[in-house]
Amino acid sequence: MRKLLLSMVAVGAIMVSCSDDQTANTTNLDEQQVDMSDFYLYTDNGEKAAGGCYTMQRLNAQLDKDKDLYNNMYEIEKRYRSSVAQKPGNGNGGGGNGGGDPQPPTDNLGVVTIPVYVHVVYSNSNENISDAQINSQMAVLNDDFRRTNNDANQTPSLFAPVAADTEIQFTLAGTFRYANSRTSWGTNDLVKATYPPVTPSTHLNIWVCNIGGGILGYAQFPGGNSATDGVVVGPQYFGSTGYVAAPFDEGRTTTHEVGHYLNLRHIWGDGRCNRDDFVSDTPTSDRPNYGCPSFPTTHCRSTDMTMNYMDYTNDACMNMFSAGQKARMRGVLVPGGARESLVN
Repeated sequence: MRKLLLSMVAVGAIMVSCSDDQTANTTNLDEQQVDMSDFYLYTDNGEKAAGGCYTMQRLNAQLDKDKDLYNNMYEIEKRYRSSVAQKPGNGNGGGGNGGGDPQPPTDNLGVVTIPVYVHVVYSNSNENISDAQINSQMAVLNDDFRRTNNDANQTPSLFAPVAADTEIQFTLAGTFRYANSRTSWGTNDLVKATYPPVTPSTHLNIWVCNIGGGILGYAQFPGGNSATDGVVVGPQYFGSTGYVAAPFDEGRTTTHEVGHYLNLRHIWGDGRCNRDDFVSDTPTSDRPNYGCPSFPTTHCRSTDMTMNYMDYTNDACMNMFSAGQKARMRGVLVPGGARESLVN
């Protein structure tokens, strides 16, 4: 009887050992498939939002206050890379420094329509923008994300093969108007605290208000606090008609900020050549571009995609998202994605 018990203990030990080995092998396999070694969030390269976008600086401030935000965004990135890695022939979903296949994985979502609430916060009649101006911005969003804008044919032949219809579109679900004597709202989400988002899990909320400080707009990435979720844009940079100011008078500020809201980084990765935007078909760069650069403009031994909506060029000189950017944005809309509840 004693020998039988000893034998059973020995067999059990072997089975536990095999199980542990199998778990370890599975974990190692997962780590090999999803390389997160290049993941970063904080940016410290001295960029002071000279192009008018304050998204990354706002993210830095949120990371300092919210201990869960880094982990939330890490898991969102890991989930996306894992979904790409599971597709035959694809890499880890990283960027131009060596990751991923530029062809987006099939997500079976078809064309996605995102409902939008616009909050107009104004201290004067100019800032109380018209319905026509709001509608013009909605038209720009749809033209840019569906690649039906008049500038699409200006994409250089070098990048035309990866220029993408994201199959994401937008519909205006409602407009809220608030008169307030405050003349500027800053970048600390005060406008959102004063006028909270409406059902942010199912609607994109956009606040149109005077931000001040030369800031055109800023957005919140997926994974942040729902109480501050959405996009903020200055009224003179919202839409393509009415109270708009050149050279940011064609609605591309909102296109840029909605890109951030759907998990896109700046095209140059907010750092030197070893930093990346986690998109495989956008060239490596180490700085933003401004104005209307001549083509080709070269940094980091590659030609910059200056016409990409996630650069800092003038509105008239932007005309594309890439296939890899399309994949990233749709990656937060699929079942299990950080913004799946936006999909009706």
